[in-house]
Amino acid sequence: LERRRSRFAWTLTFTMVVIYFGFILTVAFAPSILATPVGTGVTTVGIPVGIGVILIAFVLTGLYVHRANTEFDAAIDRIVEKHA
Repeated sequence: LERRRSRFAWTLTFTMVVIYFGFILTVAFAPSILATPVGTGVTTVGIPVGIGVILIAFVLTGLYVHRANTEFDAAIDRIVEKHA
């Protein structure tokens, strides 16, 4: 159980680190990509991409919480019942 939970948490962590540093490296080394205007307004590609990074963080947190509340907590309850 601990190995599964740890592997899942590290997978989500690695995913978020790749997404975040990908965004930061794009800002640092290819800012023209994020500076491309969206449509005819003043909004650039960087704004929705930045919002997407934040939303992905929420989604990954939600995935962890959902799995922790369903699969991991159920497994802990079974272990406690077995050894109680």
